[in-house]
Amino acid sequence: MKEYFGPEFFSGNRERLRQLFTGTAPIVLTANGLLQRASDEAYPFHQDRSFWYLTGIAEPDIMLVMDKQKEYLIVPARESVREAFDGAVDPQALSRISGIQTVLNDKEGWKQLEARLKKVQHVATLAAGPAYLDAWGLYTNPARASVIKRMKEANPSLELLDLRQHLAKMRAVKQPPELAAIQSAIDITVDTLKEVTRSSSLAKYGFEYELEADITRGFRRRGADGHAFEPIVAGGPRACTLHNVANNHALASGELVVLDVGASVQNYAADITRTVVLGGKPSRRQEQIYTAVQEAQTYACGLLKPGTVLKEYEKQMEQFMGEKLRELGLIKTIDKETVRRYFPHATSHFMGLNVHDVGDYEQPLEPNMVLTVEPGIYVSEEGIGIRLEDDVLITKNSSEVLSKKLWRSLA
Repeated sequence: MKEYFGPEFFSGNRERLRQLFTGTAPIVLTANGLLQRASDEAYPFHQDRSFWYLTGIAEPDIMLVMDKQKEYLIVPARESVREAFDGAVDPQALSRISGIQTVLNDKEGWKQLEARLKKVQHVATLAAGPAYLDAWGLYTNPARASVIKRMKEANPSLELLDLRQHLAKMRAVKQPPELAAIQSAIDITVDTLKEVTRSSSLAKYGFEYELEADITRGFRRRGADGHAFEPIVAGGPRACTLHNVANNHALASGELVVLDVGASVQNYAADITRTVVLGGKPSRRQEQIYTAVQEAQTYACGLLKPGTVLKEYEKQMEQFMGEKLRELGLIKTIDKETVRRYFPHATSHFMGLNVHDVGDYEQPLEPNMVLTVEPGIYVSEEGIGIRLEDDVLITKNSSEVLSKKLWRSLA
């Protein structure tokens, strides 16, 4: 697999951040930490995407300090038993990847950083979110909060400047290497979906997990890191649960199966959804609903261009989908509550280092932003859930579907 990112990419991002953040305060960012899965076992490590964007480093617990034109990494010590199991951190490799020449151990690094923090009023960092996100039922990685606490101990009067908006603005507009990695992830996803949804292939699957296994195999043997997110293989009424990731039910002939998957290539995501029918032709009702979703996606793609504001675009999509739902006999009047009963999610989200990536939904779209377009209709009382999703690049004057090589008909 081609390498898309070298030290010049990460050095360039750090310089862009310096230019965007015009203050003189030191910039301090931390990698994520490992999270316990069980006993002495960690969950697979997932790096803080903004930290990776500035360094390219995939190791936990490392810190980046940018102080005017000076920059250095702080690497914490590891217990010998952990080094035996996980390996030691190679400072030379960190420099080679990131382009940062100065790599300090924890004692030296914090001594230098604390001396600086005691002399300043502000430090720029990525603000820590709440420890628990009620809406999603998720605990957040504690690394940012831990580093902020330690900096405050060095200087209790220290004021934090939040860099999240700066980095979101930078990351939302993709550079050529990012677009190349995204296109590679999309191409791998497209080729894999073509393979597993051939008639001869579909006929052999008796369970959702069998489809998932072949998708995983297809991604890996084509050079992907793996999945960009937990794959969704949802047959029949299970497709009405939007993030149905159990993938453990038997498949029945004649039911629809939603495949919402995306490969990851060097941390960049694809996100594509297709709906297929198992064993024969779709029913007339399935075809009706699928056609409505397909028409909604075509309409949405036509709206996306530089200057479009996603918040307003979603209102247009809600109205359009309301008309389709009324034609299908599912609703009588078009209002938010009735439409969202059958169309409960947004049409588009930003995509990049995270499958649901950073971006401002109230600001006009710009060229080289990448988004999904994924309308869906979910009729739980009929056991029908249909979603159709492609990945779209905002171009100079319009938009381009990056996943256009994959069929859009009801297979």
